[in-house]
Amino acid sequence: MAGSELGVHYLKDALRQLHKYKAMADAALAQVDDADLFRAPDPESNSIALVMKHLAGNLRSRWRDFRTTDGEKPDRRRDSEFEVEAGDTKESIRESWEDGWRILFEALSPIREADLLATIRIRGEEHTVLEAVQRQLTHYAYHVGQIVFLAKHYAGSRWRSLSIPRGKSREFEVDKSGSPYPLR
Repeated sequence: MAGSELGVHYLKDALRQLHKYKAMADAALAQVDDADLFRAPDPESNSIALVMKHLAGNLRSRWRDFRTTDGEKPDRRRDSEFEVEAGDTKESIRESWEDGWRILFEALSPIREADLLATIRIRGEEHTVLEAVQRQLTHYAYHVGQIVFLAKHYAGSRWRSLSIPRGKSREFEVDKSGSPYPLR
């Protein structure tokens, strides 16, 4: 793969992975009862709602005007993302969640290979655009994993797998051409 093709491929794959993480979190959230959204496993842990609230705050701060302003916006109140506040409802958190992801996808969609080495700042620290994308990609994967874990725990026997279910691996094997086929 030539150098310029590599940058194009990276951008396309990063966006694809981010869309997959959002879809995975949304599929997990669809399996959670409203009562479990704000439930935390223990006093030192976050509920699904608080993880969503934190991610929404991070998405908004990092990607709003990310090329021209620091990724840690002065209006962000990060500590409050880990507290249930008056007015925090399933609907308000879901709205912030959707808005954060929209901001991310609108910010990254126009990025081109030539932009990957441009310098931006997050908390005053210089990053290339590529480094910033990678930093956030891993951060979001971490928190989506938390959402999925908690949703699976709360759903219990009602849980529908978001990947290959236990005992079904052979049905999802891939032949050498890359085509999935069920093995019988």
